[in-house]
Parts: sequence; structure tokens; C-alpha cells
Amino acid sequence: MKPRITLQHRNFALHIEPKTGGCITGFWSDDIPVLRSTAENETLGSVRLSASYPLVPFSNRIGFGKFNWLGEEHTLAANFLPEPHAIHGVGWQLPWQVLDATSSSARLRLCHRPATLETRASWPFDFDCIQTFALDDSGLQMELSLTNCESWRPMPAGLGFHPYFVKRPGSHIAFTAAERWEMDAQNLPTARLPSLGLKTDCADLAIDHCFEGCSGTVQLSDAMLECRITSNAYCLVVYTQPPQDFIAIEPVSHANNALGRLTVGQGMAALQSRSVKSLQPGETVNLTMRINVRSQLDNKIQKITQQISVEPT
Repeated sequence: MKPRITLQHRNFALHIEPKTGGCITGFWSDDIPVLRSTAENETLGSVRLSASYPLVPFSNRIGFGKFNWLGEEHTLAANFLPEPHAIHGVGWQLPWQVLDATSSSARLRLCHRPATLETRASWPFDFDCIQTFALDDSGLQMELSLTNCESWRPMPAGLGFHPYFVKRPGSHIAFTAAERWEMDAQNLPTARLPSLGLKTDCADLAIDHCFEGCSGTVQLSDAMLECRITSNAYCLVVYTQPPQDFIAIEPVSHANNALGRLTVGQGMAALQSRSVKSLQPGETVNLTMRINVRSQLDNKIQKITQQISVEPT
């Protein structure tokens, strides 16, 4: 079994496996899983079965692994066969170093230096990334900080979180957005259409879409827990299918296949419209996500207390 970091604060518990893509293997509130979670005595079979993992240095797919950056063509290795695309960067496939850890917080580091043909095929730019986890009275705070370690050239940069929330009976999701990307049979975006976001039950929801212009707040609730997910991300990917017992709610900094849609001759206006960051040498970009969790029992008690306090004596 790989080394595991266990964080605890009041009723919250978090398990992290640095060597397995810097992923979270479990997140609980009063022993109720917030994210899909692997038990203490079980071994995680794959990072793709984890509770959450980091998306570094890009989110979602780069179509067929090909993109043009400042006039240079790059081809990345397909890393999620049988799909022909490069997906979710390299952070989820590499071991992370533990910088420090306390009873309720931890920091991990990924240092990517593509010195071999294999590492250049995964991502051809030098970067460092710091991943931070902290439990507090309300839930979990996370941050990704990505630094371009190239000495002379800008690097295309994107970040994201890929948490899998438990989809229990009665689960309901709500958030606002401005636009939504439609998808083709290759799981690549085709057209950006106006959207109000989502406000619906999750049981029969079939979705795999990227939303832009999001409010930064997602409400997910069921009979047991009420979760409030906040982030400084511009985009949000939501994925679930009716048979699945999870819903992926992914705050990400750019739209799907943002790099793959850039072509030779496009300027910074096109780049910014797709929210891809041109990270200068030594420059750092950050992405945060917070998961506030409250039990429905606590909510009921609070409502009863408020009602009693306003009743006339």
C-alpha cells in the first residue's frame, strides 16, 4: 500500500496519496462520504477511481494531442486509451513530493522537467506545481499554483480540479453560467451556445459538458449533506450518467480543447477568449476550490432554533 496522508479537523477527514498523482482518496463529514471514497483498509486501484485529482498543466482534452503554440507544432502522447487525445495534463499520472504536512493541512509539489522523449511527449515545457489542502470548521480548501520554469519561452497554462461527489438519492445541483459547449462523438467541443447553467435533480441527468462564464458557486444537496463548491475558475465541467453513483463537478480555468482549437496566426485575443493563460518565464498562476459541507440535520436544527427565537413570548 502506498504512503497515505491523513488529515483531520473536527468532523472532517481527508486522505491523500501523493505518489498516486497527488490525488485525494477520501473526504468525509461525520463518516459520511462527501466525495467517492476509498476505505482506510482498501487500496486505490487507479487514480481515475479516486475522490479527486489535479488537472495540471491543462484541463480536459487536447484533440488528438496536437496544438500550435507561438508558431511551433506540438504533438502529445495519448494518455487515456483507446481515446486518441491527450487528457487532463500530466499531474494525475506522476508522483508528487510532500513538502510539509500538519494534522489538518498539507502541501505537495510536482516538478516536471521533460528531459526524455517520453516526458516531452507528455508535456514539452518545464514547470513546477504546488498543491495545497487545508481542513477547517466549514470543510476543505484547495489550491493549485503553477509556475513556468522555462528560462526563455512562455508556456500555455491551465489548471483544474476533478472531484467526484457522491450522487445519493435526492441529489440536486444548481449553478448559473453564460454559455455551454456542445460535444461531438469524439468528446470534443463543437459549438458554444447560450446557457443559464443547471438547476436540476441528478438521478436522471446525463451530461458531459463544459460551461463558461460560471458564477463561481455550485450548490449540491441531498437528504444527508449540503455542499457549496466555490472557485475562482472561469469554466466548469460537469459529468454524470444515470447509472453512476457520482457526479464530477470540475472547476477549470479554460474550456475543453482550448489549446487544440488555437491555429497558426491567431493572436492573444483568440487566446484569452478561450481562457488559456500565456505564462511567462517565472510567472505563476493559481486556481482555488473550496468545498463547504453542512449536514441536513444541522440545517434543520438551525431552522428550528431560528423559528423559536422569533416566536413571541
